[in-house]
Amino acid sequence: MSLQVIGAGWARTGTTSMKQALELLGLPCHHMHEVFDHPEQADLFREALKAGPDFDWERIYADYSATVDWPGSVFWRELLAAYPEAKVLLTVREPERWFASYHATVYRPIALGWGDPAADGWNAMAQEVVVQHLLGGEPHDRERLISAFERHNEEVRASVPADRLLVHHVGDGWEPLCAFLDRPVPPQPFPHLNDRAGWGSRAAD
Repeated sequence: MSLQVIGAGWARTGTTSMKQALELLGLPCHHMHEVFDHPEQADLFREALKAGPDFDWERIYADYSATVDWPGSVFWRELLAAYPEAKVLLTVREPERWFASYHATVYRPIALGWGDPAADGWNAMAQEVVVQHLLGGEPHDRERLISAFERHNEEVRASVPADRLLVHHVGDGWEPLCAFLDRPVPPQPFPHLNDRAGWGSRAAD
């Protein structure tokens, strides 16, 4: 198996829904939830950050056809170089709404970590890959984060050829995604999942 879809969108841009949508299209999809289910991946993403272009991405993605969400989207450039035939999927949402969702959900575990000692590997990965590398050490400040979010989206748009890029807004549904991937539209509605409650309960553990 080889990655066919590289999700460049940040967390809280509909990535949980997109993961399910891609899997309904027959594309096993990596997401941050996979790192919870496979804790050894946290160390692999930290290794990838240090190894640069020499890292073998099949050590993480051998069983997946797609990836969305952090930490994979942090490495969208490296993944595009490693999988030159893959297409890029940029999930986006209105910046103010993105920050509100980020702050209500993933902010606490990303910035402050889980209190469970069993999560030490995940916490180290989140700090090194997301907080330090992606966010420049500043996971708190609203204006800086919104600017970084907008800058990231513009960099993806400017860097990926138009025929290999789909910018997908929350609520766009099946049609643009299926046309982009040359897949028939499934009969079921496009997934609309919001894991805010799940993040909140886990952060409170």
